Amino acid sequence: MEKAKVYFCKEITPENIVKMYDVLEKPLTGKVAVKLHSGERGNQNYIRPEMVKKIVEHVNGTVVECNTAYEGARDTTEKHKKLMEEHGWTKYFNVDIMDAEGEDKILEIPNGKVIKKNYVGKNIDNYDSMLVLSHFKGHPMGGYGGALKQLSIGVASGKGKRYIHCVGKENGSYDDMFKVDQLKFLEAMADAASSVTKKFEGNIVYINIMCNMSVDCDCCEVAENPCIKDIGILSSLDPVAIDQACIDLVKNSNDEGKEHLLERINSRHGIHTIEAASDLGIGNRDYELVEI
Repeated sequence: MEKAKVYFCKEITPENIVKMYDVLEKPLTGKVAVKLHSGERGNQNYIRPEMVKKIVEHVNGTVVECNTAYEGARDTTEKHKKLMEEHGWTKYFNVDIMDAEGEDKILEIPNGKVIKKNYVGKNIDNYDSMLVLSHFKGHPMGGYGGALKQLSIGVASGKGKRYIHCVGKENGSYDDMFKVDQLKFLEAMADAASSVTKKFEGNIVYINIMCNMSVDCDCCEVAENPCIKDIGILSSLDPVAIDQACIDLVKNSNDEGKEHLLERINSRHGIHTIEAASDLGIGNRDYELVEI
């Protein structure tokens, strides 16, 4: 397989996010979904709407989110909409909670390693293309969060999130989510991610922003403070390559704080999501990093 291209820019600005999208020379067409993380109430690390305002406007996109599978400020549509307003998303953008009402859409995964279907918000059918705008950081369960997590847990409905976490157990409980085989959970994430890439095949691009990198996710109400200095912005047409490049940039950093972040990633076997996604053929771990 030919090496994937991953573009990299060190300076994180709203203008450079647009620049990193344009360098891909892959303009998204039709109605564009911009999948990002709205941030749990109390979280201090999530990327604010002001940082991504220019890129969302540039693609004429709609910010899309889905409800969570755990208690918090985003586990019901009513609460999630209120939080989107509190965090300033509705001030600037059209916002769509894709699983707000009605039955979920099921994306089939015939070649899935662990799960054979993915529950996503039915409103996904309203979009022709997707910009996956990810905040790269650690994660309590996945080890790290990047493009692949955004594609899988991020796009899944509340029900779908629990289904992935419970590695395909229907009607799994909240407690079941934390009692599964770790590698199978990571493979289930890769399976789910593959179904979304297939849904938008040829009309999906990825931007990862490496800032405010805590070992904890933006879904944590109480998150650790960032442990490593900001690194930059990456863009690619390949979700596997962009996540692999982010991890490699952390490994190659001279920042002493990288050890804390790498411990989180490695202790959760985070690289296995990338390995599984590569096995499924949705991307290439072999990439060329092009600095802009």
